[in-house]
Amino acid sequence: MDVSAVPPSDGPALETARLILRPTRVGDFEGWAAFAADAESMRFMGGEQPRPVAWRAFGLMAGSWALYGFGMFSVIEKATGRWLGRLGPWRPDGWPGNEIGWGIVRDAWGRGIAFEAAVAAIDWAFATLGWQDVIHCIDAQNERSRALAQRLGSSWLRRVVLPPPLGQEVDAFGQTRAAWHARPAQGGRRPR
Repeated sequence: MDVSAVPPSDGPALETARLILRPTRVGDFEGWAAFAADAESMRFMGGEQPRPVAWRAFGLMAGSWALYGFGMFSVIEKATGRWLGRLGPWRPDGWPGNEIGWGIVRDAWGRGIAFEAAVAAIDWAFATLGWQDVIHCIDAQNERSRALAQRLGSSWLRRVVLPPPLGQEVDAFGQTRAAWHARPAQGGRRPR
């Protein structure tokens, strides 16, 4: 299939200093598949996925945008146009709350990409989706994501069980809309 002939998906595009966050497009799949095949990147997200399984997960995200008008954004580096990961609002049936989740390619770790994108996604979820709270579902061993949740101002809330087929027990970190807007400016974000 010639992906250049496929029109971009409708939906919002959020812009930060270094990133563009937009709905998943078919041309994002190569980056997605490489990310899903990386054992270290997928360590806390069910493990590496062969290409056909990655395609199904990719389609699931695009389907969320089509059905609900939101899903995780593709995170695109402005300077290069490179797909860096997926991040944003996620709430499939049976999920334990309104999640802002993230998964960033390993060679972009430590650059503040997830923080920058998460700030924009949380702002968007509160302003556009009208969410009153957000959670982040994080494996107890995932120190990097736990630190990011805390940097975003989220606190540990409770243990939750993700719905089948995942079925794993994880920690839910989170905060309310009011708490998010009461935080002082941080990392370029200004309270509204």
